[in-house]
Amino acid sequence: MTDPVDPARSRQMALIRSKDTKPELKVRRLAHSLGYRYRLHGADLPGKPDMVFRSRKAVIFIHGCFWHGHDCKRGNRPPTANADYWRKKIARNVERDTASMEALAAAGWKSLIVWECEIKDSAALERRLREFLDAG
Repeated sequence: MTDPVDPARSRQMALIRSKDTKPELKVRRLAHSLGYRYRLHGADLPGKPDMVFRSRKAVIFIHGCFWHGHDCKRGNRPPTANADYWRKKIARNVERDTASMEALAAAGWKSLIVWECEIKDSAALERRLREFLDAG
């Protein structure tokens, strides 16, 4: 088991970003190239969505598969070190995500989750963005 205050582990965890991640930047570039305009990190909305399209009353969350408990290969891999802590942490993330999506829906917003594993297929991602953002 790793020491919870191990300096090397702390440095490694500090490198993991919550904003401006590679997947987020790729989705933002694609949306912009398709002509969509948006705001970033809507702090006034539940869950603080990564991309906010106010005129369309739509938001997009870009989730890392591991951190948000996706059922893909990357999201399903169990943590080895401090497994109990990470399982609980991911479960809390999933609960928080669900509550945020419900609160947004109740306020009349439509929302889309783009998973890290889905970003590799640019054509499929483009179709998904267009369908989501152009839907009335």
